[in-house]
Amino acid sequence: MSRFGDLLRGGAPAPKVEAAPAPEPVKEETPVLEEMSKDELEELGRERGVELDKRHSKKKLIAELEELDG
Repeated sequence: MSRFGDLLRGGAPAPKVEAAPAPEPVKEETPVLEEMSKDELEELGRERGVELDKRHSKKKLIAELEELDG
């Protein structure tokens, strides 16, 4: 008989199905600025809406990016 018929007759309850655990949220890793090249820093600046001047020192580029993070 169908499942609906079993319910109407008061048949055996359906086996309990446990929900799968929720997946861990994906954490976006923040880049370590000191480990990045000047080219990578310039690209990151563009992604954040700022044009960095690669003629400046790497330390200066990092400082400019950190100012954006507030």
